[in-house]
Amino acid sequence: MALPDLTQLVADHRPRFRTATEFVEAALRHGILSGALAGGTPLRQDELAAVMGVSRMPVREALRQLEAKALVEFHPHRGAVVVSITAEDAADISAIRHALEPAALALSLPHLTAEDFALAGDLIADMDTETDPGRMGELNRRFHMTLYARAGRPRLLALTEQHLAAADRYLRFQFAALEYHTRSQAEHRALLAACQAGDADAACAQVAGHIGQAEGLLTAFLSSRDTSAG
Repeated sequence: MALPDLTQLVADHRPRFRTATEFVEAALRHGILSGALAGGTPLRQDELAAVMGVSRMPVREALRQLEAKALVEFHPHRGAVVVSITAEDAADISAIRHALEPAALALSLPHLTAEDFALAGDLIADMDTETDPGRMGELNRRFHMTLYARAGRPRLLALTEQHLAAADRYLRFQFAALEYHTRSQAEHRALLAACQAGDADAACAQVAGHIGQAEGLLTAFLSSRDTSAG
């Protein structure tokens, strides 16, 4: 797959940024999120440097930043490529999370302690100020697993954590594309409050709604983007 014509993308973004890395990262991020750079498109450093009129170093750094946001991935022998984010895969992961996480929470909730709630609250506070997308994904997984950890079902918890990890790339994509952080944090706080109140029905509804809202936002974004790109 060849790199598409980026002339307009480059022209639109060059004047806005102080450093070459910021310029390259912003231009490529816009191209990926808009669909101008389709999933699977190779991002060769030499080619990008020539097109954008910069050296390879800012291109390399920009690609690493985009990898942290789940917009680019690196493959052996192929280098950097645009990540393929699909509504179908997101829906599949969400369906599994819908089945696993309320069940894990319902089993865990009666056994959660004040220390568990304090840890969950600390993790929310950490997410409030975290700016690194990769670290945000780790904190998000730890928050959820703190609330599920006392379920007493090791295989259920292993599957739950596995699919939280699989959802991480979509979470980071949403932070990059949809400014999802504020909404996600509000939902985390509502979930923790329901758990602290000991209301299992409300807590399970909160976690199910949290998963469903994220999927709905992402599906709407991807559908809109694909329509515009087409």
